[in-house]
Amino acid sequence: MSTDNLLPPLDPFAGVPDKRYEVKAADLLKPGTGGILRWRRQATNAPIVQVEDAYITGTFDLRAANLNFLFRFERCRFEHPPDVREANLLGLVFRKCWLPGLKARNMRSRNDVRLIRSVVEVEDDDNELDETTIQRGDDRERGKPNAAVNLTDAVVEGSVVLTRTTISHPRGKAIQADRLVVTGALLAYRMVAHGEVRIPGLRAGGNVNFSGATLNNKDGFALNGNGLHIGGSLLCEVDNYGPPSQRQRFSANGILYLPSATVDSDIVFREARMVANQSGPIVVDAWKSNDPYLDPRPAFVADRLKVDGNLELSDGLQAIGTLRMVNARIGGSLRLAGAEITVKRGEHAPYYDRALHLDGSSIGGDVEATSLRVPSGQLRLSDITVGGNLLAWNSMLLHPGRDAFSARRAKIAGNLQLTDATLEGTLRLQGVEVGGSVNLFGTRLSEPGKRTTSSFSLDLRTARIGRDLMLTEDKDRPFLAEGGVNLDGAQIARRVDLTGAELGSLAEHGIAMDASDVTADEFKLAPKEAPSGRLLLRRAHCGTLADNDELWAAEGGIELEDFRYDALKKKIALDDDKALDRRVALLRKAMRGYRPGPYEQLAAMLRASGNEEHASTVMLRKQQFRYEALARGFKVFGPGVRIWSWLQRSMVGYGYRPVRALGWLLALLVLGSLWFGFGSDNCVNERSPDASTQVLAKGQRCVVNNQDTGIEWNPVIYTADLLVPIVDFGNKSRWYMHGVDKWVAAGFTASGWILASTVAAGVSRMLKRDN
Repeated sequence: MSTDNLLPPLDPFAGVPDKRYEVKAADLLKPGTGGILRWRRQATNAPIVQVEDAYITGTFDLRAANLNFLFRFERCRFEHPPDVREANLLGLVFRKCWLPGLKARNMRSRNDVRLIRSVVEVEDDDNELDETTIQRGDDRERGKPNAAVNLTDAVVEGSVVLTRTTISHPRGKAIQADRLVVTGALLAYRMVAHGEVRIPGLRAGGNVNFSGATLNNKDGFALNGNGLHIGGSLLCEVDNYGPPSQRQRFSANGILYLPSATVDSDIVFREARMVANQSGPIVVDAWKSNDPYLDPRPAFVADRLKVDGNLELSDGLQAIGTLRMVNARIGGSLRLAGAEITVKRGEHAPYYDRALHLDGSSIGGDVEATSLRVPSGQLRLSDITVGGNLLAWNSMLLHPGRDAFSARRAKIAGNLQLTDATLEGTLRLQGVEVGGSVNLFGTRLSEPGKRTTSSFSLDLRTARIGRDLMLTEDKDRPFLAEGGVNLDGAQIARRVDLTGAELGSLAEHGIAMDASDVTADEFKLAPKEAPSGRLLLRRAHCGTLADNDELWAAEGGIELEDFRYDALKKKIALDDDKALDRRVALLRKAMRGYRPGPYEQLAAMLRASGNEEHASTVMLRKQQFRYEALARGFKVFGPGVRIWSWLQRSMVGYGYRPVRALGWLLALLVLGSLWFGFGSDNCVNERSPDASTQVLAKGQRCVVNNQDTGIEWNPVIYTADLLVPIVDFGNKSRWYMHGVDKWVAAGFTASGWILASTVAAGVSRMLKRDN
């Protein structure tokens, strides 16, 4: 139906047109040849009412009508909002039309409902109280909607098409479609909405596509899809229709609100732009709280989201505000690759500065965050479950002084890959379970969060890693942990590798690495330079240890109590005494004080590898260092302790050099034999009054007891009797000595006791060691 074939096509967007284009809505609807009833008499024609190039005055009112017609309007302008509430129609199409609103509550359409390249604009009139105008204060009617396009509870047995349509409501909702049921798709390519797009409870059988759309509601919800269910995909990406210069990305200025949404396929926000006002009013009153787990100014909210396919927030996506998906269930992968997320840094606790909040979520596939950029804000992924890998290489996460990446108790079936990443802030992975490896090749961690008890750049306490922990250099880029690494209690199935790493520490705590209670098959502790802080290896255990001089030169020393390793990667050869001396020197320098355990561990390792001689050498050095420590502790009696130590070391090597005892025995035996053999006693020339009783033995010595006849002087046997305590060979008490000989004999006796006690101590130590 056209107003006049001689008139040019109407431009419905140019304001109120010429009277010649006017068509009264009442005339359009009346029975007769010019109205809709004539179509009933033409059964051979399609049941379509088509109106073109018309300015429709009055109200197009089909409320509660049951008509088997499809209404199609093209290049039309309406004076008042069309009213199809509770109507049952064959279909409804507006193409290149201008409408002051559309009332379609509870409408039922057996085909598509289309608003294509149209404009729906509600004038800002405070005095008008209508379904499509703003309602405030006491004028608000309970349950009465406020929207430019109202499709609340409508049922469309086809698709809803809003392609390239602009819908504006200055202070209300652009679209209100609560519980809208669409058996087909909802297509809104390049739609522009000024005001909230409200579709909670939507049921769509196909895709919901906002690609290239622009949604503006600065201080509220740009899109409210609470509890919607989409049978296909939710697509909010770039619309590539036309030449490349005309590509248009999806943009939302306001909150995208999709809690409890269910999507049977994918959610795609590739190259989308999301902006939430970071200083404006808080949209939901419940968010005005001191609860630290809230995100009061999010750009995207999808708590309890269920999506069977992938969730893509990637490939150039820009978000200002938190991406919040707490307790979400994602069947496929979560893609954040190439995205940029920024939030305003909080000044006071709770800071509310999370860029990504995924607590408790489950992802069936990978979390791909390669080249992710977060100029400000925290990534929080506590208690998440990832069925694949977490990939974030070449990412940049800047949240200095706080946690930049927090994934406490996360469970990742594959690898955690953070290669060549840059983080300002703490990487907190406490309690994570990773089925594969944690790879931080070339990652740089600086400006960690500071806490009262301890602060580290990397926190991997009590983590469980199925393969390797790689904190190594990548080509020319070393792994850097400016605030140190905390691995306390971590369990790594294969290898801990710090090859080429640079470990620092904060002045408040001074710990470059805490690896207490860590277990792994292999430790490769070969940093690029000496760690600037203390290393803690208490109760750690590995099968193989590979190290370098820089490790043992740590500025704060190393705590090695009960640190155990079964073998060295670079073995100490049986004839390589220099290598052993070097390792003992490194141990002593690193501990900066006497600790027996590390020496015993080294000796046990050497002994297990068959290097018994070097094991004994290590234990000898241990005893030497022990007595040196005791001498320093006893102060006044220190010299005596040092003498006793020297005697034990020189005589029997603290029991680890028993051959020395034999050498001392032989030396003393020779010296004594010479002394007593070449010496003589004055008693030889003296005669007692009873000369008949004076008995002289062979040689130049006198017997003590004149009754001892038949005894023969032998300086060798006499010396042996002096040297051996307890056992009496029957010589030392029978020969008369006086003067210097008496003191020499006493010296030999004392030497014998000392030698015997040190030998006994050494033997008992050897027996204990063997046991």
